[in-house]
Amino acid sequence: MHGYAGNKDAHLRSLRRIEGQVRGLQRMIENDEYCIDVLTQISAATRALQAVSLGLLDEHLRHCVSQAISEGGTAADAKIAEAGDAIARLVRS
Repeated sequence: MHGYAGNKDAHLRSLRRIEGQVRGLQRMIENDEYCIDVLTQISAATRALQAVSLGLLDEHLRHCVSQAISEGGTAADAKIAEAGDAIARLVRS
């Protein structure tokens, strides 16, 4: 079971809402909306994706990484490295 299993429905709702925001962005471009308005909506969609990402990361650390650490060994080292890589990707984005 994945760490996000308990919040799966909430994550899916958020992602569906973001999907709607992206479709709205497409319509804005199709309708030649003002550049700043489009950029504002892109920023909102980006923040929403970041919120989902941070939630998933938190759940991964609390569940998957925590479990691997309690089991110890090379699996723990691998999970910690994996989490560090995920954090680095999020920081760069």
